[in-house]
Amino acid sequence: MGICDNRTVIITGAARGLGRAYALAFGAEGANVVVNDIGTSLGGEGRDTSAADAVVEEIRAAGGKAIANYEDITDWDAAKRIVDAALEAFGDLHVVVNNAGIVRDRMFVSATVEEWDATMHVHLRGHFCVSRHAVNYWRQKQKDGRDPDARIINTSSGAGLQGSIAQAAYATAKGGIASLTLVQAAELGRYGITANALAPSARTRMTEQTFADKMATEGQAFDVMDPANVAPTVVWLGSSASAHVSGCVFELEGGKIMLEDGWREGPFVDRQARWEPSDVGAAVDKLLSERVPPRKVWGTA
Repeated sequence: MGICDNRTVIITGAARGLGRAYALAFGAEGANVVVNDIGTSLGGEGRDTSAADAVVEEIRAAGGKAIANYEDITDWDAAKRIVDAALEAFGDLHVVVNNAGIVRDRMFVSATVEEWDATMHVHLRGHFCVSRHAVNYWRQKQKDGRDPDARIINTSSGAGLQGSIAQAAYATAKGGIASLTLVQAAELGRYGITANALAPSARTRMTEQTFADKMATEGQAFDVMDPANVAPTVVWLGSSASAHVSGCVFELEGGKIMLEDGWREGPFVDRQARWEPSDVGAAVDKLLSERVPPRKVWGTA
């Protein structure tokens, strides 16, 4: 018996890295897994279905249930076909894990509009399309008198939460996903749907080159950067046991689970009258001296 017995989960970008780790972990906990991946390069080019097929075979070899799906998450009609495939294969849908993404690292002064649009397209539109079709199904399920016990699990990033040098587009998209999660949680709870987000830190195609030193394993008794370390929390968030948790962003690394505190009101000054422009500077300097220091942007000294 697993904590996700008979629950059906769609995982996008599930053929490699974190997505693969999630798929294997959900399968081991009894879930029916839809392994969605079109098999592109890190930058979003090309197609290869073999990697998704391999993950499905691995889940099945371990006694689990899984199907492969090669639809494009950014295509509105194709995203519906992902949801339909889950329903046709397993009869229900309980969890969407929005994991797929690309990266086009570039300093802002060199960034192109094509790179910007491609990054937004995959991350933001991809998160929207699959979740939106899933929510349509869950709302109708509720109208039919079958209360959903549904989960949306989004993927933000440390880059999105604190910024990252040479990743303006990626950081912006990931920050948007964190905000999307808050809105989904606020709006969808009435339908029996929770929404949470992850900011995972692990060894993937995206991190192996950029953070090579951090990803190294030599001399480590515990491989902190193994993607499998992140998977248990994701599986739990997809289970019925997490029904009381929504609107949260979790940073996950190794054995660490950290709950993000989010944007909160900080120090303030209220003059109760209109400010003179020449007086604003002193007020802002006072507020800066009183605030909790923010985390540094990734890549800065």
